[in-house]
Amino acid sequence: MPPQKTKNILITGVSRGLGRAMVEGFIARGHCVWGCARNAQAVEELRRRFPAPHDFQQVDVSRDAEVQAWAAKAAAAGFVPDLLINNAAVVNRNAPLWEITAEEFDELIGINIAGVVNVIRHFLPPMLARDSGVIVNFSSGWGRSTSPEVAPYCTTKWAIEGLSRALADELPSGMAAVPLNPGIIDTEMLRSCFGPSAKAYPKPEEWAKRAAPFLLSLGPEHNGQPLTVPGEE
Repeated sequence: MPPQKTKNILITGVSRGLGRAMVEGFIARGHCVWGCARNAQAVEELRRRFPAPHDFQQVDVSRDAEVQAWAAKAAAAGFVPDLLINNAAVVNRNAPLWEITAEEFDELIGINIAGVVNVIRHFLPPMLARDSGVIVNFSSGWGRSTSPEVAPYCTTKWAIEGLSRALADELPSGMAAVPLNPGIIDTEMLRSCFGPSAKAYPKPEEWAKRAAPFLLSLGPEHNGQPLTVPGEE
């Protein structure tokens, strides 16, 4: 079997959880990863551990100007994503919708929805010019179902489902956009919702062993399909 072609992979939200696990999983498979996060210390740690050709930047995806500057840096370096993964997201504190403040709700909308659009706005054009690439927007089981006390988070992930499918209708035939449910994983975000019971689910590192090859297998034939990372066998 011939070796797999090295891919350029862009990931948002790489400071912890699924984003960090994907960075390690893709680099271990020989791919080039560029990532961003808001946490400066985590970004610096990633830079030290994974030097060039990998690259990590402190970027708040909810701020369009920061994403634009990041994309300009990538373009200047000749980095065009083969696989663009919009992973960055936050979850609201457990509470009924009417108890969520305007500031809390705006933060979720800014990162979980506007942040995805900002990244697409600035990184998709070079992919279109090359007429290839896959965009994966992380959704959730709560993008296809609902639960009490997470209405704002559900709102954002249901939006990602529709946004991704509509984007898929706009892409040329050689490309793909998919909303992806990663499954239930024991992350800091899950623990904020589930409490101690989150420990019953796989760790991000275990999940990445399944997720990385699955994500690398996506292509134009998956355009517009709502997908889920396969579970443990």
